Amino acid sequence: MNRPRLPLLRTAGRMTALVAAAAGMLLTVAAPAVAAAPAGRYVALGDSYTSAPLVATQVDLNCLRSNRNYPSLVAASAGSSSFADVSCSGATTEDILYGGDGALGIALPPQVNAVTAATALVTVQIGGNDIGFSGIIGDCAEASVSSPLGSPCKDRFTAGGTDQLRARIAATAPKVTAVLRAVRQAAPNARVVVLGYPAILPDSGYGCWPVVPIAYQDVPYLRGVQKALNTMLADTAAAGGASYADVYAPSIGRDACKSSGTRWVEGLVPQNSAAPFHPNARGEQGMATALLAHLS
Repeated sequence: MNRPRLPLLRTAGRMTALVAAAAGMLLTVAAPAVAAAPAGRYVALGDSYTSAPLVATQVDLNCLRSNRNYPSLVAASAGSSSFADVSCSGATTEDILYGGDGALGIALPPQVNAVTAATALVTVQIGGNDIGFSGIIGDCAEASVSSPLGSPCKDRFTAGGTDQLRARIAATAPKVTAVLRAVRQAAPNARVVVLGYPAILPDSGYGCWPVVPIAYQDVPYLRGVQKALNTMLADTAAAGGASYADVYAPSIGRDACKSSGTRWVEGLVPQNSAAPFHPNARGEQGMATALLAHLS
Protein backbone atom coordinates (compact mmCIF):
# COMPACT_ATOMS: atom_id res chain seq x y z
CA MET A 1 0.00 0.00 0.00
CA ASN A 2 1.59 3.25 -1.12
CA ARG A 3 -0.19 5.69 1.12
CA PRO A 4 0.74 7.85 4.10
CA ARG A 5 0.37 6.18 7.46
CA LEU A 6 -1.40 8.62 9.77
CA PRO A 7 -2.65 8.33 13.34
CA LEU A 8 -6.35 8.41 14.13
CA LEU A 9 -6.58 12.08 13.18
CA ARG A 10 -8.81 13.81 10.65
CA THR A 11 -6.46 16.47 9.32
CA ALA A 12 -3.32 15.19 7.60
CA GLY A 13 -1.96 18.73 7.55
CA ARG A 14 -1.21 18.49 11.26
CA MET A 15 1.37 15.77 10.67
CA THR A 16 4.31 18.10 10.12
CA ALA A 17 3.68 19.83 13.43
CA LEU A 18 3.18 16.50 15.20
CA VAL A 19 6.46 15.08 13.93
CA ALA A 20 8.40 18.23 14.79
CA ALA A 21 6.95 18.34 18.28
CA ALA A 22 7.52 14.65 18.89
CA ALA A 23 11.29 14.82 18.65
CA GLY A 24 11.71 17.02 21.73
CA MET A 25 9.06 15.78 24.13
CA LEU A 26 10.11 14.23 27.44
CA LEU A 27 7.81 12.69 30.01
CA THR A 28 8.52 10.37 32.94
CA VAL A 29 6.23 7.36 33.27
CA ALA A 30 6.49 4.75 36.00
CA ALA A 31 6.52 1.14 34.82
CA PRO A 32 3.63 -1.10 35.90
CA ALA A 33 4.18 -3.81 38.47
CA VAL A 34 5.78 -7.04 37.29
CA ALA A 35 3.30 -9.72 36.19
CA ALA A 36 3.59 -13.34 35.11
CA ALA A 37 3.59 -12.61 31.39
CA PRO A 38 5.46 -14.82 28.90
CA ALA A 39 9.16 -14.00 29.19
CA GLY A 40 10.14 -15.10 25.67
CA ARG A 41 10.03 -13.07 22.47
CA TYR A 42 7.24 -10.47 22.45
CA VAL A 43 5.91 -8.85 19.26
CA ALA A 44 3.46 -5.93 19.34
CA LEU A 45 1.26 -5.22 16.31
CA GLY A 46 -1.11 -2.30 16.07
CA ASP A 47 -2.07 1.25 15.17
CA SER A 48 -1.55 4.65 16.82
CA TYR A 49 -3.28 3.64 20.06
CA THR A 50 -0.42 1.16 20.39
CA SER A 51 2.42 3.28 18.99
CA ALA A 52 1.47 6.35 21.10
CA PRO A 53 2.16 9.39 18.88
CA LEU A 54 3.64 12.37 20.74
CA VAL A 55 4.01 10.43 24.00
CA ALA A 56 7.66 10.85 24.99
CA THR A 57 10.08 9.63 24.00
CA GLN A 58 9.39 9.19 20.28
CA VAL A 59 11.85 6.62 18.93
CA ASP A 60 10.42 6.15 15.42
CA LEU A 61 9.12 9.27 13.68
CA ASN A 62 8.05 7.31 10.62
CA CYS A 63 5.52 5.48 12.78
CA LEU A 64 5.23 8.07 15.58
CA ARG A 65 6.11 5.40 18.11
CA SER A 66 7.03 5.97 21.75
CA ASN A 67 9.32 3.84 23.89
CA ARG A 68 6.84 4.45 26.72
CA ASN A 69 3.85 2.92 24.97
CA TYR A 70 2.12 -0.04 26.57
CA PRO A 71 4.09 -2.72 24.66
CA SER A 72 7.38 -1.24 25.88
CA LEU A 73 6.14 -1.14 29.46
CA VAL A 74 4.86 -4.71 29.26
CA ALA A 75 8.10 -5.99 27.71
CA ALA A 76 10.13 -4.38 30.49
CA SER A 77 7.88 -5.74 33.23
CA ALA A 78 7.72 -9.25 31.78
CA GLY A 79 11.46 -9.43 31.16
CA SER A 80 10.92 -10.42 27.53
CA SER A 81 13.97 -12.15 26.07
CA SER A 82 13.51 -10.12 22.90
CA PHE A 83 11.00 -7.46 21.89
CA ALA A 84 9.77 -6.16 18.55
CA ASP A 85 7.31 -3.28 18.52
CA VAL A 86 6.21 -2.73 14.92
CA SER A 87 3.04 -0.79 15.71
CA CYS A 88 2.54 2.25 13.52
CA SER A 89 0.26 5.27 13.49
CA GLY A 90 -2.46 4.92 10.88
CA ALA A 91 -2.08 1.16 10.53
CA THR A 92 -4.97 -0.97 9.31
CA THR A 93 -5.34 -4.72 9.07
CA GLU A 94 -3.93 -4.47 5.53
CA ASP A 95 -0.76 -2.83 6.87
CA ILE A 96 -0.29 -5.69 9.31
CA LEU A 97 -0.63 -8.20 6.49
CA TYR A 98 0.88 -6.40 3.50
CA GLY A 99 2.86 -3.37 4.67
CA GLY A 100 2.70 0.25 3.58
CA ASP A 101 4.34 3.66 3.98
CA GLY A 102 5.01 5.51 7.21
CA ALA A 103 4.31 9.13 8.09
CA LEU A 104 7.64 10.19 6.56
CA GLY A 105 6.94 8.26 3.36
CA ILE A 106 9.37 5.48 4.25
CA ALA A 107 8.14 2.06 3.17
CA LEU A 108 7.42 -0.50 5.85
CA PRO A 109 7.18 -4.29 5.60
CA PRO A 110 4.11 -6.16 6.84
CA GLN A 111 3.97 -5.96 10.60
CA VAL A 112 3.32 -9.70 10.79
CA ASN A 113 6.81 -10.31 9.39
CA ALA A 114 8.15 -9.60 12.88
CA VAL A 115 6.31 -12.63 14.24
CA THR A 116 8.55 -15.73 14.21
CA ALA A 117 8.16 -19.34 15.27
CA ALA A 118 10.10 -18.48 18.44
CA THR A 119 7.62 -15.78 19.49
CA ALA A 120 6.00 -16.38 22.87
CA LEU A 121 3.57 -13.44 22.97
CA VAL A 122 1.83 -11.38 20.30
CA THR A 123 -0.48 -8.46 21.06
CA VAL A 124 -2.77 -6.98 18.42
CA GLN A 125 -4.68 -3.70 18.65
CA ILE A 126 -6.25 -2.89 15.30
CA GLY A 127 -9.56 -2.01 13.67
CA GLY A 128 -10.06 1.69 14.41
CA ASN A 129 -8.61 2.83 11.12
CA ASP A 130 -10.40 0.07 9.23
CA ILE A 131 -13.74 1.60 10.18
CA GLY A 132 -12.45 5.12 9.41
CA PHE A 133 -12.43 6.35 12.98
CA SER A 134 -10.42 9.48 12.23
CA GLY A 135 -13.00 10.62 9.69
CA ILE A 136 -15.85 9.76 12.03
CA ILE A 137 -14.49 11.89 14.87
CA GLY A 138 -13.68 14.76 12.54
CA ASP A 139 -17.07 14.72 10.83
CA CYS A 140 -18.95 14.48 14.12
CA ALA A 141 -16.95 17.30 15.68
CA GLU A 142 -17.59 19.53 12.68
CA ALA A 143 -21.31 18.73 12.65
CA SER A 144 -21.62 19.50 16.36
CA VAL A 145 -20.91 23.19 15.80
CA SER A 146 -24.26 23.80 14.13
CA SER A 147 -26.23 21.48 16.43
CA PRO A 148 -24.50 21.03 19.79
CA LEU A 149 -27.65 19.73 21.51
CA GLY A 150 -28.75 17.48 18.68
CA SER A 151 -27.58 14.29 16.98
CA PRO A 152 -26.23 15.40 13.58
CA CYS A 153 -23.64 12.63 13.49
CA LYS A 154 -26.09 9.85 14.29
CA ASP A 155 -28.55 11.28 11.79
CA ARG A 156 -25.91 11.17 9.07
CA PHE A 157 -24.61 7.67 9.72
CA THR A 158 -28.03 6.08 10.19
CA ALA A 159 -29.80 7.82 7.31
CA GLY A 160 -31.93 5.44 5.29
CA GLY A 161 -32.38 3.01 8.16
CA THR A 162 -28.92 1.42 8.01
CA ASP A 163 -26.24 2.16 10.56
CA GLN A 164 -23.17 2.65 8.37
CA LEU A 165 -20.74 2.46 11.25
CA ARG A 166 -22.08 -0.85 12.55
CA ALA A 167 -21.81 -2.13 8.98
CA ARG A 168 -18.17 -1.04 8.85
CA ILE A 169 -17.49 -2.89 12.09
CA ALA A 170 -19.07 -6.06 10.69
CA ALA A 171 -16.97 -5.72 7.53
CA THR A 172 -13.80 -5.38 9.61
CA ALA A 173 -14.32 -8.62 11.53
CA PRO A 174 -13.06 -10.94 8.75
CA LYS A 175 -10.05 -8.68 8.28
CA VAL A 176 -9.10 -9.08 11.94
CA THR A 177 -9.68 -12.82 11.54
CA ALA A 178 -7.17 -12.82 8.67
CA VAL A 179 -4.62 -11.05 10.88
CA LEU A 180 -5.03 -13.60 13.66
CA ARG A 181 -4.75 -16.46 11.17
CA ALA A 182 -1.48 -15.04 9.83
CA VAL A 183 -0.12 -14.59 13.35
CA ARG A 184 -1.02 -18.14 14.27
CA GLN A 185 0.61 -19.51 11.13
CA ALA A 186 3.81 -17.60 11.89
CA ALA A 187 3.90 -18.52 15.59
CA PRO A 188 1.83 -21.64 16.30
CA ASN A 189 2.80 -21.76 19.98
CA ALA A 190 2.54 -18.07 20.84
CA ARG A 191 0.04 -16.59 23.23
CA VAL A 192 -2.01 -14.13 21.15
CA VAL A 193 -3.92 -11.29 22.81
CA VAL A 194 -6.25 -8.82 21.10
CA LEU A 195 -6.75 -5.48 22.87
CA GLY A 196 -9.81 -3.29 22.56
CA TYR A 197 -9.79 0.51 22.77
CA PRO A 198 -10.09 2.67 25.91
CA ALA A 199 -13.00 5.03 26.49
CA ILE A 200 -12.81 8.28 24.57
CA LEU A 201 -16.19 9.61 25.71
CA PRO A 202 -17.82 9.24 29.15
CA ASP A 203 -19.43 5.87 29.80
CA SER A 204 -22.69 7.59 30.63
CA GLY A 205 -24.32 10.94 29.98
CA TYR A 206 -23.92 13.38 27.13
CA GLY A 207 -20.29 14.43 27.10
CA CYS A 208 -18.74 17.85 27.60
CA TRP A 209 -19.25 19.94 24.47
CA PRO A 210 -17.43 22.14 23.52
CA VAL A 211 -14.39 20.78 25.46
CA VAL A 212 -14.86 17.59 23.48
CA PRO A 213 -16.84 18.86 20.49
CA ILE A 214 -19.32 16.03 20.05
CA ALA A 215 -23.01 17.02 20.11
CA TYR A 216 -24.84 15.92 23.25
CA GLN A 217 -27.16 13.43 21.57
CA ASP A 218 -24.31 12.01 19.50
CA VAL A 219 -22.30 11.01 22.56
CA PRO A 220 -24.46 7.97 23.44
CA TYR A 221 -24.45 6.94 19.78
CA LEU A 222 -20.66 7.10 19.39
CA ARG A 223 -20.17 5.43 22.76
CA GLY A 224 -22.28 2.57 21.44
CA VAL A 225 -20.22 2.42 18.27
CA GLN A 226 -16.99 2.12 20.24
CA LYS A 227 -18.46 -0.58 22.44
CA ALA A 228 -19.65 -2.44 19.33
CA LEU A 229 -16.12 -2.27 17.91
CA ASN A 230 -14.68 -3.67 21.14
CA THR A 231 -17.32 -6.41 21.21
CA MET A 232 -16.44 -7.39 17.64
CA LEU A 233 -12.76 -7.57 18.59
CA ALA A 234 -13.53 -9.74 21.62
CA ASP A 235 -15.74 -12.10 19.59
CA THR A 236 -13.23 -12.31 16.74
CA ALA A 237 -10.41 -13.01 19.17
CA ALA A 238 -12.34 -15.87 20.75
CA ALA A 239 -13.22 -17.35 17.36
CA GLY A 240 -9.59 -17.05 16.23
CA GLY A 241 -8.02 -18.82 19.19
CA ALA A 242 -6.79 -15.62 20.85
CA SER A 243 -7.76 -13.99 24.12
CA TYR A 244 -9.16 -10.49 24.57
CA ALA A 245 -7.76 -7.88 26.96
CA ASP A 246 -10.38 -5.35 28.00
CA VAL A 247 -8.86 -1.88 28.32
CA TYR A 248 -12.23 -0.11 28.14
CA ALA A 249 -13.50 -1.09 31.60
CA PRO A 250 -10.43 0.18 33.50
CA SER A 251 -10.58 3.43 31.50
CA ILE A 252 -14.13 4.29 32.62
CA GLY A 253 -13.98 7.60 34.47
CA ARG A 254 -10.75 8.47 32.68
CA ASP A 255 -12.17 9.64 29.36
CA ALA A 256 -11.35 12.81 27.43
CA CYS A 257 -13.90 14.85 29.40
CA LYS A 258 -12.04 14.35 32.67
CA SER A 259 -9.34 16.62 34.08
CA SER A 260 -5.87 16.69 32.55
CA GLY A 261 -4.51 14.83 35.57
CA THR A 262 -7.09 12.03 35.33
CA ARG A 263 -7.81 11.32 31.69
CA TRP A 264 -6.25 8.49 29.71
CA VAL A 265 -7.31 9.88 26.34
CA GLU A 266 -6.83 13.48 25.26
CA GLY A 267 -9.47 15.64 23.59
CA LEU A 268 -9.27 17.81 20.50
CA VAL A 269 -6.72 20.11 22.16
CA PRO A 270 -4.41 17.87 24.23
CA GLN A 271 -3.31 19.10 27.66
CA ASN A 272 -0.85 16.23 28.04
CA SER A 273 1.71 15.00 25.55
CA ALA A 274 -0.35 13.00 23.07
CA ALA A 275 -2.06 13.34 19.72
CA PRO A 276 -5.68 14.58 19.72
CA PHE A 277 -8.17 11.86 20.74
CA HIS A 278 -5.31 9.49 21.58
CA PRO A 279 -3.99 7.96 24.81
CA ASN A 280 -1.50 9.99 26.79
CA ALA A 281 1.28 8.42 28.88
CA ARG A 282 -1.21 7.71 31.67
CA GLY A 283 -3.43 5.89 29.20
CA GLU A 284 -0.55 3.84 27.83
CA GLN A 285 0.45 2.88 31.36
CA GLY A 286 -3.18 2.04 32.15
CA MET A 287 -3.39 -0.25 29.12
CA ALA A 288 -0.09 -1.87 30.10
CA THR A 289 -1.40 -2.55 33.59
CA ALA A 290 -4.62 -4.03 32.19
CA LEU A 291 -2.67 -6.22 29.77
CA LEU A 292 -0.30 -7.45 32.47
CA ALA A 293 -3.27 -8.31 34.68
CA HIS A 294 -4.80 -10.22 31.77
CA LEU A 295 -1.56 -12.14 31.20
CA SER A 296 -1.04 -13.06 34.84
